[in-house]
Amino acid sequence: MQAIGQHVTKCVIAGIVAILPVGGLILTVAYLESLVSSSGLSKLAFYFPGMGLLLAVLSIYLVGLTVSTFVGKWFWSTCDAMLDKLPALGKLYQSLKQILGYGEGADGIFHETVLITLPDKVGEEIGLVTNSITLPNGETRYVVFVPGSPNPTAGRLILTRSEHVRKIPATTNDALRVLVALGKGQMPLDEPNED
Repeated sequence: MQAIGQHVTKCVIAGIVAILPVGGLILTVAYLESLVSSSGLSKLAFYFPGMGLLLAVLSIYLVGLTVSTFVGKWFWSTCDAMLDKLPALGKLYQSLKQILGYGEGADGIFHETVLITLPDKVGEEIGLVTNSITLPNGETRYVVFVPGSPNPTAGRLILTRSEHVRKIPATTNDALRVLVALGKGQMPLDEPNED
């Protein structure tokens, strides 16, 4: 009975992760459309059905335009720093950012993206390095989270030798996007192994 419960839970979480981007987009557009139509704008002469969709696309474009400028980047990083410092909610915000792949490097949960050689040496798995440990004999071991697909939150944590790890230039966000999309999409893999 416990195995059935675990199977159902795993499948439900995988389904949520798979439909989350599409569902989020649909809900956002529907919310904006209902917000626009229920406001006083629907009574104006220039209102038309679908105005919420148009405003959603325009809003996304304007946010993208803003964060791609020097002043916009500064403003976005200032807001990000303020959200990080919020009591209680700051930790939640940081965790969500890191799980979604936006927190990388020394400050993030995931330091870098790697490929791990499978024990049978027939293939490789995508892994996210969370830590490295130096043993008393000087040997380096990597602590690597190997995410599942299509649900990256279901994975396993392994301790592996440096010779079984190949560093790649892909970001955590790239790796998670490819995993959720069941391998569809592009991820840079051409960086030589550095120990």
